[in-house]
Amino acid sequence: MKPTVLLTHPLPPDWIASLEGQVTLIIGQEETPGWRDNLLQALPQAEGILSLLTARVDEAILEKASRLRIVSNMAVGVDNIDVKACTRRGIPVGNTPGAMTDATADLAMSLLLAAARRLPESSRDAREGRWQTWSPTGWLGADLRGATLGIIGLGKIGRAVAERARGFGLRVRYWQPHQSPEGEAGGAEYVPFEALLSSSDFVTLHCPLNESTRGLIDESALRKMKPSAILVNAARGPVVDTSALTRALSENWIASAALDVTDPEPLPPSHPLFSLPNCFIVPHIGSATHGARKRMAEMACENLLAGLRGERLPNCVNPEIYKP
Repeated sequence: MKPTVLLTHPLPPDWIASLEGQVTLIIGQEETPGWRDNLLQALPQAEGILSLLTARVDEAILEKASRLRIVSNMAVGVDNIDVKACTRRGIPVGNTPGAMTDATADLAMSLLLAAARRLPESSRDAREGRWQTWSPTGWLGADLRGATLGIIGLGKIGRAVAERARGFGLRVRYWQPHQSPEGEAGGAEYVPFEALLSSSDFVTLHCPLNESTRGLIDESALRKMKPSAILVNAARGPVVDTSALTRALSENWIASAALDVTDPEPLPPSHPLFSLPNCFIVPHIGSATHGARKRMAEMACENLLAGLRGERLPNCVNPEIYKP
């Protein structure tokens, strides 16, 4: 019999073509953040889970999935997966590194440019009739050439952002717990965390969400930034303390923020951040290109099928389960 696989949300058939004839798929519903009843009922039969980042795979799920052999996450981040619990059960967890690097880096630079040049605000003013004439002092933004970009998290995406930033004439600095020879070879300068915050004209976040980065950008961090600084978050929403950011933007501790991710996510339309002219929010579209999303799905399928065959995953976040 073909193994039963739970796909937490529908995907285009050509993205998951490699699964055809290989597994019995039970699929969740579109536009739902978590697990549907049909998936929960099928957990005892599931040998594989192909999850999107909006579906948590935690102890409660794992306890019901006694036959589970592989969890394949269609994302590079695995903060929605209890990796430690999977490891204790000998279940490999797959992710999709590299597939979304360029798309996310492009989006981060788009957010930075849009905030620097006040594009959302000026477009809204034009649409709502506040553009009366050309003004030499209207909608003045920030210059990029010669400015300093501080990158928090210089992994693949962070390095791709650094590469793009240099093309705009930005000086690039970075911070993460360990220095990056690759990043420094590319011209990024390592500085301590507080020094990065206080010296950067733009701060962009590309770190994973874990115990050490949750709430990393809190009130203390925001107060260390320049009053003219712009914050970009294309990592995970909980890296930033939402309440502190709302105060920082309302009280002009920093100039503006551009967010691809929020906490909570999605952010309710009534949230004060949406009413602030110096805050620009898009709905977690960092990897939202045809090519990036298709490749992510294909990589997730490759991990899934390898796990069902009992083979080492092409991309595994808990390789310690494989004994020498």
